[in-house]
Amino acid sequence: SSSVGGEQISSIGRGLCVLLGISLEDTQRELEHMVRKILNLRVFEDESGKHWSKSVMDKEYEVLCVSQFTLQCILKGNKPDYHMAMPTEQAECFYNNFLEQLRKAYKPELIKDGKFGAYMQVHIQNDGPVTIELESPAATVDPKQLTKLEKQQQRKEKTRTKVPSESSRERNAPRNKDDPSASSGAEGDVSSEREP
Repeated sequence: SSSVGGEQISSIGRGLCVLLGISLEDTQRELEHMVRKILNLRVFEDESGKHWSKSVMDKEYEVLCVSQFTLQCILKGNKPDYHMAMPTEQAECFYNNFLEQLRKAYKPELIKDGKFGAYMQVHIQNDGPVTIELESPAATVDPKQLTKLEKQQQRKEKTRTKVPSESSRERNAPRNKDDPSASSGAEGDVSSEREP
């Protein structure tokens, strides 16, 4: 179930609780992939008690979806950083589209949701417990690689904001004050646009 300010706004019986983190890079393609995966993921037992055999659709169970931007957290030391999460306005549209696609692909009355952007209390009773992390193939990135990409992006941004300066080659080369072809490097210098 999910509650806001002590008032329950949504609840389900047996089924799936989906905590959805939406990234800056997510597109319609990722959305469609996640809808298919969630509805077809075989995590329930069949009639004979065999585990990992049936999906939420096979069992006609419910799905509770909760938007959770904190899943896009990247730790900077001990401080959570959420800049990889999609901005609120875009994310709300994406989340509503996600719910709409789930309802189209399954039974609309069995898809419940929380309240987007609200401070919610989410109560989950895991059966097992079973928690499975799903990522769309396009979104799967090694965390070490992500950190490298972020650092490169930060260096690019820092470099772009600097005042154009002489390139290191021009700084280290001796200059003849009387040479008319000697340049200060200020005109047409593109070194500030280069990757470090």
